[in-house]
Amino acid sequence: MWHLLDEHAAVCVGPGGAVATGPRPPGLCPGSFNPLHHGHLGLAQAAARHLGAAVHFELSVRNADKPELPPAEVERRVAQFAGVGPVWVTRAPTFLQKAELFPGAAFVLGWDTAVRVVDPKYYGGEAGRDSALAALRDRGCRLVVGGRVDASGVFRVWEAPAALGALAGLFVPLSEADFRADVSSTELRRKA
Repeated sequence: MWHLLDEHAAVCVGPGGAVATGPRPPGLCPGSFNPLHHGHLGLAQAAARHLGAAVHFELSVRNADKPELPPAEVERRVAQFAGVGPVWVTRAPTFLQKAELFPGAAFVLGWDTAVRVVDPKYYGGEAGRDSALAALRDRGCRLVVGGRVDASGVFRVWEAPAALGALAGLFVPLSEADFRADVSSTELRRKA
């Protein structure tokens, strides 16, 4: 099935296992889903309510900070979505690459991921970051951000850094009342 990624930039596996390449969803919740948990599901549901539109999931076999996932691992992670919801499999590790595949989409992410999205180190500096975020905006994309507990145990709701200026409008924060699930895949793996 993953040979389709050679011909198509994104492949959708439906909750019943059917494979398709379209139509593209209005909202996507990207993640590594190792494992999929109620926090991912709750964030996608909260974003869908906020947007008034469907939110699918997206698993990139490539990650900006990690090696490419082997096919067996992709299969294992995709299998978690059986009976749950559609998951798109891509080779798009960055939000700019995701925006090229899904123009106009709202990408749903947690506070910790949003912090990395605005970190200049991933772009070669502030000018590179601002250029990438402007490209997301120009493709009609938005970033819907759910709160997360930070490393010090404080629940954080998104507040765009002042340095982003007009690009701060790219971000749509969800309030704690909209969504809160104090769970992390890393912690679940530690406990397993």
